[in-house]
Amino acid sequence: MKFEVGKTYTTRFASDYDSVLSGKCVKRTAKFVTFEMDAFGTKRVGVREWDGDEVCSPLGRYSMAPIFRAARFEA
Repeated sequence: MKFEVGKTYTTRFASDYDSVLSGKCVKRTAKFVTFEMDAFGTKRVGVREWDGDEVCSPLGRYSMAPIFRAARFEA
């Protein structure tokens, strides 16, 4: 599955499951996605594949970083 412009994707923080991070996809290229996120502004991040789905780490890649997965979006 691929990220699509206009859809909102959500994830949770590993260190605090009650904290939810959501971002709306506003721009898409072959290798990058741009998200508008509530508290973090606009972020442009690289896309990679994981188990057949596109994923990205909008806040950077570190041990417990939140990950957006294209298969998990708000309807």
